[in-house]
Amino acid sequence: MKFIFKIIFVCILVQNCGRATEEIVSATQVPIATPEIPATGFANINLANWKVTTPLDMDNNGSPDEFSAAQIQNGGYRNIAALQPFMYDDTSDKSIVFYAYPNISTANSDYSRSELREMINPTNSKINWTLNQGGTIEGNLKMVSITPENASSGSSNTYHRAIVMQIHGIISQSDMTTYGFTSNSAPPLLKIFWIDGKIIAYKKTLVNSNTTGIDLYSSSSSIWTDISYDFGTVGYNPFDLKIVASAGKLIVTVNGTNSHTFQDTSLAKWPFENYFKAGNYLITTEPTAKATVKYFKLNVTH
Repeated sequence: MKFIFKIIFVCILVQNCGRATEEIVSATQVPIATPEIPATGFANINLANWKVTTPLDMDNNGSPDEFSAAQIQNGGYRNIAALQPFMYDDTSDKSIVFYAYPNISTANSDYSRSELREMINPTNSKINWTLNQGGTIEGNLKMVSITPENASSGSSNTYHRAIVMQIHGIISQSDMTTYGFTSNSAPPLLKIFWIDGKIIAYKKTLVNSNTTGIDLYSSSSSIWTDISYDFGTVGYNPFDLKIVASAGKLIVTVNGTNSHTFQDTSLAKWPFENYFKAGNYLITTEPTAKATVKYFKLNVTH
């Protein structure tokens, strides 16, 4: 009964919380994030350069609610009642838990998530990084639970799928100006899936390697498709995941020694800037679906 009371109490609080907003500043005004001091018993994960997206839409504007780096860093996420069902601590194993179910999705997706988005400048999502600049993300995480596929869905999978880490593309502000684009939307370069206990990486590659110019900026499946690599089974056990991105190359490593390198013309031609994502991006719209992912460690360097 205590558990049931807690959920009802959180839901009441959710209905009375306002939606987070984010201040956009000039690209020349890059604040220096204050280092976090991890609290005893909690995951040692610095959230000073992340914002989080949830399945919520409390203001009914059709977009998922987000909470900024300023709101969630230094344990701030623990004080946001609306966020508690989707991002919370498990002090028994010093993890941050990400819970997701189908509800509100972003404009270019059909699926909901409880997922961190890298913010090089904590107040300006328009500042990101290129493959030439490179970056490394490392995490220790596990799938805690995920619902079975509906027998009538036609899927060959036993359980629903979830993306637990990504490199996502975004059109740079300079290219927006050069080509007159009205949206900076771009496809994800790399998606790390948990599928029936296996870790599988999907990387964008050109359908036609001779594609050049403005055609490269399309998100269409006629321009960019996926190639994949299966790292094998981790099940519901904790595992280490590392992605090293550099000019024309992505190195993905699972549990220290299980490594695969993507290196091709498509990566050399990748025209977008990038940002890392980590958490629980549930790939289903089945109403009863849900998934829980834990992160014990998460670190990014550039």
